[in-house]
Amino acid sequence: MQKIVILGIFIFLGFTGLQAQEAMTLEKALQISETGSPDLQMSLLNLERFQKNLEAQRAALKSRLSLDVTPVNFSNQRRFDTRVSEWYTNENFTSNARFLISQPILPTDGTITLSNDFGWQSSSSDANNTTTISERFYNNLFLNVNQPLFTYNRLKLQLKELELNYENANISYAIQRLNLEKNVTQFFYNVFMAQKNLAIAQEELVNTQNSYEIIKNKVDAGLAAKEEFYQAELNLSTSKSSLQNAEVAYENSKDQLKLYLGMDLFQDIIVLADVAANPVKVDMDIAIENGLKSRMELRQREIDIETSQFDMIQTKSLNEFRADLNLRLGISGDDPDITKIFNSPTRSPSVNLSFSIPIFDWGEKKARIAAQEATIKTQELNLSEEKKQIIIGIRQVFRNLQNQLNQIEIAKQSETNAQLTYEINLERYQNGDLTGMDLNLYQAQLSERKLSLAQALINYKIELLNLKIQSLYDFEKGGPILPAELYLNVNNGTEK
Repeated sequence: MQKIVILGIFIFLGFTGLQAQEAMTLEKALQISETGSPDLQMSLLNLERFQKNLEAQRAALKSRLSLDVTPVNFSNQRRFDTRVSEWYTNENFTSNARFLISQPILPTDGTITLSNDFGWQSSSSDANNTTTISERFYNNLFLNVNQPLFTYNRLKLQLKELELNYENANISYAIQRLNLEKNVTQFFYNVFMAQKNLAIAQEELVNTQNSYEIIKNKVDAGLAAKEEFYQAELNLSTSKSSLQNAEVAYENSKDQLKLYLGMDLFQDIIVLADVAANPVKVDMDIAIENGLKSRMELRQREIDIETSQFDMIQTKSLNEFRADLNLRLGISGDDPDITKIFNSPTRSPSVNLSFSIPIFDWGEKKARIAAQEATIKTQELNLSEEKKQIIIGIRQVFRNLQNQLNQIEIAKQSETNAQLTYEINLERYQNGDLTGMDLNLYQAQLSERKLSLAQALINYKIELLNLKIQSLYDFEKGGPILPAELYLNVNNGTEK
């Protein structure tokens, strides 16, 4: 135990040149990744893009107000009057403004437009050697209603597609957060294992150094052959080389963790982890039931089906029979006196009903509909297969968990046996009953068993996390993970 404490201090201070280190727990790593991970940031930006597109479409359903102002419009043109077969010169000067209110009608996919043109016009023409001048104020007020008939509601469909795209992006963000937890955990334990390997390599070096001193003293006293001394030197060099390799692997694993977390690459860290595996009671039936009820990938497959159905609506609209109804009510007035513009107004009602009637398309529409039907069936099959994959995935993780518990027990017993074997053979080596080469083999066996136990404990924790992600049920806390907890709050843009 004392050696382990000394080695921990050595790792904490020695290999960093006494630089300040940041202690990193798994919980802290997950917290940092929530804001620093490049993968999560890109997923969040993608989510924001769909959110803003949806907000823009909803804003487009409100009244649009616009004002077009033309302060100066002058023209002087030579024209031919076909009525009297005579050329004349027309000089025209206008100044006007046009105010427009346009309101889309979501339930019917129609549009109501109110427009008002107000201006002043000065016009002069010389015809038949007579110059005519007109200067008047004018105002044209029109109410226009346009309504498509016998076709699908394009406004509703476009809005629904954007809502589904945003929901899909939200689900992708939630899945990314779950994957982030899994990846951070994996990177974190990679550093922990490299750190553990480094500690074991340092312990090996200490043990090998002690063995080297023992055999050196024996050779100097003539109690052992020089061959044993040469072997001890080789063992010592090998231990030093193993330590250097462990240092390199440790630093590389830390860089990978910092890169994934989005941390400063020059900030040194040391991981602190408790890998003791307390067996957690898991129920495969509960895991499967909750997975089929809550897995967000199933909703994504349903969204794919809905999107394909929307595509079918658009496909059926190819060469469709449709009509457009346009109603217009207007009132116009003009007068040299601005206050008398509407003394004698002119009413201008109009009704326009037009039809688009397809006659023959050589089977294009029928073929495109059949192709889209195949797409919908494919998406439905994907949904069915996704459910099967969820069940299989949960079953596999459940079996792996049971197997990992057995592996932990075996690894514990193996480490205990390797420790006792090494201590017995170390005493034999000190008494001259064992060669240095044989002792080195027992040392390597002990190191391997220690690493195997640590890896078995980590594998159990990772599989338990994997079951949590696969089933969206936390068996450690004894409750389901609600998908809404992983979503983004649309109203204020913060996580729930």
